[in-house]
Amino acid sequence: MMLESMLIQLCKGMLTSIEIFVFTLLLSLPLGLVIAWGRMSNIKPIRLLMKVYISIMRGTPLMLQLIVVFFAPYYIFGISTSSQFRIIAVIMAFSINYAAYFAEIYRGGIESIPKGQYEAAQILGYSKFETFFIIILPQVIKIVLPSITNEIITLVKDTSLSFVLAIPEMFTVAKQIAAAQASITALLVAGVFYYIFNMIVALLMEAIEEELDYYD
Repeated sequence: MMLESMLIQLCKGMLTSIEIFVFTLLLSLPLGLVIAWGRMSNIKPIRLLMKVYISIMRGTPLMLQLIVVFFAPYYIFGISTSSQFRIIAVIMAFSINYAAYFAEIYRGGIESIPKGQYEAAQILGYSKFETFFIIILPQVIKIVLPSITNEIITLVKDTSLSFVLAIPEMFTVAKQIAAAQASITALLVAGVFYYIFNMIVALLMEAIEEELDYYD
């Protein structure tokens, strides 16, 4: 009965971890592309701004960013936040952090495409918008997918940092159970859950790579 109760609590925590994971990806992947465009912009102030942003996000701990995002509304604007804002702050912090990493991955992929392809597309009458989304982006996705996969797997494990804002994700729940029962069983079960989650993500990304004929 105790084991069943433990598993139910861990599953609830796992659902919270999955929620953070899914919403972070939905926000950070497109945001990273926008930041990459800014990073490669011909407008110097925008390019420098994005460069500084990426430097800060990659150069400071995610744990610190979580705290800053949660407390910023109060200390900057004097706005009191509710406990419901905690999960929003977590997703925001994760999203802006991972967007910076995805932006650099995208930039590396975009800059690896030969300039001749842009010129050929222009000769064929493609607009810049069509050139990017029809010709360049599909190639970039193939190039950056392995790096994106690594970041996504890291994100699965980083969701445990949500404990900083008292979010009951799986690892936080496991620690509470372990402390209450004076046993590491819950932590070991949590470790298995993380491993399975990461294995599913890895298999899914591998399937996408094969679908895109990456190895061909």
